[in-house]
Amino acid sequence: MKINIVKAASGKANVSALFFVKQSVQFSNIISEAATVQVESVLKGMVDGPFEDLELLEIDGTSTIFVNAAKERGISSLDHLRMAAYRLAKKAMARQIPVVNIMLADAADEQFKAIAHGLNSANYKFDAYKSKQKDNFQVTFEIVAGDKSSDFKAIEEEVAVEQTAVTLAKNLVNTPAADLTPEDFVENAKTIAKYTPGLSIKVRDVKQLEKEGFMGHVTVGKGSERPPYMVTISYDGTKSSSRAGKKSERTSADHLVLVGKGLCFDTGGLCLKPPKSMPEMISDMTGAATVLAAIQAIATLKLPLKVSAVLCLAENAIGNKSVLPGDIFTAKNGKTVMVDNTDAEGRLVLSDGLAEAGLIGATHIVDLATLTGAMVRALGYAIAGFFSNDDPLALNIINSGEASCEKFWSMPLEEEYADGLKDKFADLKNTGSDAGAISAALFLQEFVPADTAWAHLDIAGTAFVTKKWKYTEYGATGFGVQTLIELARRMSNATAASEEYKEI
Repeated sequence: MKINIVKAASGKANVSALFFVKQSVQFSNIISEAATVQVESVLKGMVDGPFEDLELLEIDGTSTIFVNAAKERGISSLDHLRMAAYRLAKKAMARQIPVVNIMLADAADEQFKAIAHGLNSANYKFDAYKSKQKDNFQVTFEIVAGDKSSDFKAIEEEVAVEQTAVTLAKNLVNTPAADLTPEDFVENAKTIAKYTPGLSIKVRDVKQLEKEGFMGHVTVGKGSERPPYMVTISYDGTKSSSRAGKKSERTSADHLVLVGKGLCFDTGGLCLKPPKSMPEMISDMTGAATVLAAIQAIATLKLPLKVSAVLCLAENAIGNKSVLPGDIFTAKNGKTVMVDNTDAEGRLVLSDGLAEAGLIGATHIVDLATLTGAMVRALGYAIAGFFSNDDPLALNIINSGEASCEKFWSMPLEEEYADGLKDKFADLKNTGSDAGAISAALFLQEFVPADTAWAHLDIAGTAFVTKKWKYTEYGATGFGVQTLIELARRMSNATAASEEYKEI
């Protein structure tokens, strides 16, 4: 699939595409008045029928695909455009149409970006394990942008970077656990750090983790023959960046640290999971895959912000050294934890990741984890719940999600449930008595460094689907990658705006 941004139509298109919302023609001022009348006549004829996508009708002598941009319920106007573009691309590939022309000269930047994301999303498939593989038919989408062609080209370049990151996250999550052990994950991270300018990497193996007191990883991973690792990837875009044709040293103290749960497989340990839910546990490393993909994109985009990613990698397996219910360990921050349930392991490795974020000087921490079934039951597969101790960060996450067509819902850090985490022998236990998702967040809060803005994103419902949802037929959704990139973009823009004000 290829996107060409042009100022005027080249005449090479086999088919034109037109987005519409029921009977309202979108971007109608770029087609002739006579064509608009024909379009409206066609749409009026659909008034009593379902508003399905139409195919290859003649408008001004040109074969035209009409794509309904309001087919799905409950999504934003931008996501409507994404979905319409996704269906258009799927249809064009299925019909093997070489060149499709889309008139978008009067589209806003965010509308074009949504359409570009939708077109790119249709190109993804995971067939590495199929005995017979077939390439997608390559469609060229010619975007007629008029005077906006240069702006759209810049946007399309950003979309390409973001989609590369989403593909990375999806591929990691969809890879079977036998082929993506914690050590394999480390090798992937090393490769990305090596070939992405601006990234540096630090890897701690199990001996270093134990020596430095990161006992969450050690406790969770000791039942597996595949030892745990913690990976810290760093990017500093605050050092030399150009703005308005001049070099500047940014003075922002902001340091965004992304912490990802990376359970490459989760059996539940001795508190074994039910067999039916076991196959999906290849996705329990989605948090780590998401933050790795996000920092790769942030560095590629050269965003002027200091960002780090901490990958908390382990395998929760059953072995003769497995952690036992009732075992107690001392966490990195000195608090003792009784393992009440071995299947509440994600919060244990995250306790180390949060500690590491503090050690490297985080001012803002966002952790992502497929953490609780309670969140799935509360919000389902379309919305991720999150918790935060900082209102500006929480609002920024919601807004970043909206811009990325990803839904987040703010949940309460209800202190009334905190007493449920108290243990008779240790400072804490890893499960609470009520409100599972809230209790998990309250547990994590115990390890957040003082005076640090923090948000915990529980993506258990949105990370992996077993039925078609939006741009995913089955498996990893890539949810969260674009929100993290957008969050970093907004934080860096806020820094830039502040510096511009100072210079004035």
